[in-house]
Amino acid sequence: MNHKIISLAPGLHFVATPIGTARDITLRALDTLASADVLAAEDTRSLKRLLEIHGVPLGVRHVMAYHDHSGAGTRAKLLALLAEGKSVAYASEAGTPLIADPGYHLAREASEAGHLVTSAPGASAIITALSIAGLPTDAFFFAGFLPNAKTARKTALQTVKDVPGTLVFYESPRRLVDMLRDAAEVLGDRPAAVCRELTKKFEEVERGALTALAGSYAARSVKGEIVVLIERAGDAQTSDEDMETALKTALETMSVRDASEAVAQAFSVNKRKVYARALELKKG
Repeated sequence: MNHKIISLAPGLHFVATPIGTARDITLRALDTLASADVLAAEDTRSLKRLLEIHGVPLGVRHVMAYHDHSGAGTRAKLLALLAEGKSVAYASEAGTPLIADPGYHLAREASEAGHLVTSAPGASAIITALSIAGLPTDAFFFAGFLPNAKTARKTALQTVKDVPGTLVFYESPRRLVDMLRDAAEVLGDRPAAVCRELTKKFEEVERGALTALAGSYAARSVKGEIVVLIERAGDAQTSDEDMETALKTALETMSVRDASEAVAQAFSVNKRKVYARALELKKG
């Protein structure tokens, strides 16, 4: 058994759970789940199964359901338990609570009531996808799920068009192709990556321009959990020559690091790429 009973402080303890492979849970998460006075979960069956896999006994405890459809009633019960000095562990069905998962209102009301709110961090599909997509990670924007309706989806894409960072979305298999096509139309045919079934047996990452990805997925059936990442907008009015001229000017009065950061921000380009070029110019 990879857990131990610990003295858990009274309060609300959010627990990140695996997004696929069960062994991705942390030792601290197991200790928290083993030691909490009260267990709550977005999906009670998923949490019970996870406890069973890792040999964490429920004992006399039961698991309370708390999700988007629970309403204020269940939240009031959990807040009352916190007021009694209980330790409450809350887990998402998969991933980190509050990150496109329930928990925000519970966290806010618990903190406003003066209770401890803490987290046993762990898996997140967003961070996992960013680490393997091959797109810039120095800045990113998570936009969650786009609207189902085409017009609303395009409007939502328009609002993030000029965000100076990699765009990250969750998407369903049945909407994936339409989403990729709309993104190409609104954002331009940018480099992108589709990450599917992360940490699971059939994990897949496909990279390419948005239109190419749309064509690829239109030709086959797609299943599973999906994260779509799209590269930030480049400045269509800016050439490589303009950027290099600005970099040379900056290097006259600034360090390689400061010059790289300034130019990368000004031209909305990858800082690592600018830094590498700055080093070459400095050596030359």
